[in-house]
Amino acid sequence: MQQTSNKKNDNFESVNLLEVSATPLQDIAIEQLKTGMYVTSISFQNKKVNVKSEGYVLTKKSIDKLIKNGIKRVIVDPSKDKNLLEKQISPANSTSQTSVAQKIVKPNVSLDQEMQSANKLYKNAKKLQEKILLSIQAGQPIDVGQAKETTDAMVSSIFRNQDALTCMSRLRDKGSYLIEHALNCSILMTIFAKHLALKSSIIEELALGAFLHDIGKVFIPDDILKNKGKLNEKEIKIIKSHVALGLKILEDTPKISHIAVTMVTEHHERIDGSGYPQSLKNENISKYGRMIAIVDSYDAMTAERVFKTSMQPINAFKILMAESPSSYDQSLVEQFIQCLGVYPVGTLVKLTSGKLGLISKLNPNKPLQPFVRVFYNTRLNQSIALEEINLSKKKYNDQIEKCIKPEEFNINLIGFFKAAFIE
Repeated sequence: MQQTSNKKNDNFESVNLLEVSATPLQDIAIEQLKTGMYVTSISFQNKKVNVKSEGYVLTKKSIDKLIKNGIKRVIVDPSKDKNLLEKQISPANSTSQTSVAQKIVKPNVSLDQEMQSANKLYKNAKKLQEKILLSIQAGQPIDVGQAKETTDAMVSSIFRNQDALTCMSRLRDKGSYLIEHALNCSILMTIFAKHLALKSSIIEELALGAFLHDIGKVFIPDDILKNKGKLNEKEIKIIKSHVALGLKILEDTPKISHIAVTMVTEHHERIDGSGYPQSLKNENISKYGRMIAIVDSYDAMTAERVFKTSMQPINAFKILMAESPSSYDQSLVEQFIQCLGVYPVGTLVKLTSGKLGLISKLNPNKPLQPFVRVFYNTRLNQSIALEEINLSKKKYNDQIEKCIKPEEFNINLIGFFKAAFIE
């Protein structure tokens, strides 16, 4: 069994999200212990005795060894049960009538082939977003043609191989949140819409709308946007005004689509009417509004910012599920998780072997066992030869222990990222 950790994170933008409450530990008989469960301690007559290395039960042999040593009961953490997690958010559990197999579309090019183009696209899109924000501040109109040219190029990249731009969106700079958030939402929205098999012309409009959905924030003072403390009522009102400010900008922008306007209008609306600015409910929120609400919240939760640490994707997924169907459209949340995978491409993970790696490819049939490009061994405290492993293959005898952050092991993620995917 391997040791892991689970840290809770706070999220500023998700004012309607509730933290997932901690699941109580359970005392179970050794006969109830199954592979995939997470053991925290051993129970002796209602007394807990911590094990030297708490963690997942990976094989039947581990259970047999506990039984052989006379262990009768163990304490498990249900919130970390891999079996339960797979049931909750795996494709097989989706309420969609379309089979997962029908939705698995092979990329036109390999990840390595698309990575160079995606890297260039991402850098250029960041520069354009910065240029747009500066233009707005100067009272100049948005060059919609240039913005659409950029988002159309990203849509094309995603259709060639969506994993490339997904990887790029995982490299965050907490000092560039507003710029990267808009860009990442555009990428995520495109992947989401592609997964739902929407028309290509609609997908292009959704990509543009997501790229512009938060432009009103350019007029919100930095001391409020980057406030590390709790906002007062006046500050919250100012924050919420970014929707109206964004709509005002689009009103003065020629050739802007109705879809883009809808996304700016509805990205903070919630199914139960608890959102803003119009407190819309249920069917009064368009499908595109429901989609951007999910995408916007997810990216906000997983972003590293000056006033909060980032949340791992899997924890963000749990919150989205917990807040469905009250705040979010449950069917769309399930579809969103399907298209990104339980461990999205580009996520940094630690394996039970002690190796660190980046998720390089999803495994739709076994979402908890994706492909990983390993590059570092924590037990040896040194880099290792780059290798891509398929966790679903028994020969590797390895599993994901947890998602991690680069600073936990003092590694240069961007350097390793380039080595693994670009160079």
